[in-house]
Amino acid sequence: MSELGRLVTELQVKGVRGKAISGNRGRRGGAGPSDHRALQLDGTTVMVPVHNNASEESPYSLESTRDGLAIAGMQQAKAATVRTSDEPAFYGLRTADGIPYRSIALLHSRDVLATTLQQTCIRFRDRASSCQFCAIEQSLDDGGTLARKSPEQVAEVAEAAVRLDGVQQLVMTTGTPNSSDRGARLMAETAIAVKRRVNLPIQAQCEPPDDPIWFARMKQAGISSLGMHLEVVEPEVRKRILPGKSELTLERYYDAFAKAVAIFGRGEVSTYLLAGLGDSREALLDCSRHLIELGVYPFVVPFVPITGTPLEHHPSPSTNFMVDIYQGVAELLKQGNLHSQNMSAGCAKCGACSALSLFERTD
Repeated sequence: MSELGRLVTELQVKGVRGKAISGNRGRRGGAGPSDHRALQLDGTTVMVPVHNNASEESPYSLESTRDGLAIAGMQQAKAATVRTSDEPAFYGLRTADGIPYRSIALLHSRDVLATTLQQTCIRFRDRASSCQFCAIEQSLDDGGTLARKSPEQVAEVAEAAVRLDGVQQLVMTTGTPNSSDRGARLMAETAIAVKRRVNLPIQAQCEPPDDPIWFARMKQAGISSLGMHLEVVEPEVRKRILPGKSELTLERYYDAFAKAVAIFGRGEVSTYLLAGLGDSREALLDCSRHLIELGVYPFVVPFVPITGTPLEHHPSPSTNFMVDIYQGVAELLKQGNLHSQNMSAGCAKCGACSALSLFERTD
């Protein structure tokens, strides 16, 4: 078992009190990773909760030492080299009409540019139908972003992020709009604009569009990888956690996954699975097995409660539960010959919000 993997898992489920944090302080709210901060542990960049309720009660803290930074309270972290990152240079720029670049896109992990093209969702304002963990419109309410980013704005920021900060990939997500394409049209239009400015690998993330022709259109626009996120899988858990989104059945998702893989290729389609919201170990592994058979990468991530959401006080999963899941999924990935680093772009390729890739390498 990867010792670094267990260390990262422990920090991601319990968070870190971060009074010693300087430079790029992470983010609150938004589409995710929310309430997190990028840390480098022995050269591996991971996103760790530092702003939510769980981190405030964490037994671990980031503290300044004569040699730099250290994680206090964790025996196995004493020898780990801990670093934080500075704010990227592109954060200091603005568009011609005065919009800060960081209101258009943000740096995730070490070299990933991420943007939420539409910061609103048809379900968010009705908590009876919204995803209960979601904070997509919080950063909009706080004035930290725009309701909708134009393709030209994203392309401008992407070019600067590559030129000034060495960004290696772009992840585009969206709140679900009231349209049958589920945001795929905006994804395609933005990818075309970005590719005109800079040759950057792109992952798009949206719900399955009603018409699968959008998979081909997104691919033709220059999108290399696609994410369609299940989050949770057991029927009763889906209804409780995703009361509106659960109307799209698992069968509907599996059909969309198969059609997307036919366009993007095996290993270029992925889905988030949030462990710790009620799905059993067996359900998560069974779902992962089926996804891998379809050619879809199951990106398993520990649920982290976000301040201001209905689940802000929901406990995170235990370290042992997550390690067990990671080991099981890593073995399935090995059997299915899927590897996160073979993906062109996306959250699974970045890997910073999960320890799965560390177990994948070990196994």
